[in-house]
Amino acid sequence: MTMARDGAPPLHASHKLKLATVSLAGCFGCHMSFLDIDERLLQLLELVEFDRSPLTDIKTIGRCDIGLIEGGLCNAENVHVLREFRANCKTLVAVGACAINGGLPAQRNQLNVGQILHDVYCTQTGIGAKSQIPNDPELPLPLNQVHPIHEVVHVDYFLPGCPPSGDAIWTFLNDLIAGRTPHLGHGLMHYD
Repeated sequence: MTMARDGAPPLHASHKLKLATVSLAGCFGCHMSFLDIDERLLQLLELVEFDRSPLTDIKTIGRCDIGLIEGGLCNAENVHVLREFRANCKTLVAVGACAINGGLPAQRNQLNVGQILHDVYCTQTGIGAKSQIPNDPELPLPLNQVHPIHEVVHVDYFLPGCPPSGDAIWTFLNDLIAGRTPHLGHGLMHYD
């Protein structure tokens, strides 16, 4: 079963669609499952052009037909990247538990982030007397809570799993590219 938001735009592959991916706060497992499509990636290349993805060295976010995003939101940079990605994607797919509900990173939501930072950087055994929480402006500001992406932007489809299997991603993309509402049977759903 795959969940779609009302009003998700239909896609039809009369031309090569552009597909991009982004990883936020997570383990990169969903991208690894994407690569587990293995030799079927060559078949996918007949239908899509890859933009930002693990298969390209493209670092910027460009216009795309399908955007796959894994990971939740744990810092200000994640929120910025998500908003920019959403603005450039016709169809946005939340891939995996972290993007859909915060996943394992959200386990910290029960804790006080300020206290954790203080404990780790200032009071752990072996820490120097003048140790402090890093405050370099290059470091993204942590959020008090990890959030799923749908709390910040509109998501067109949800592809659950932790991570979804390569077969699930393959089936989902083929349905989406063919203009069908993606549907995954019970056998394609799993949480490792």
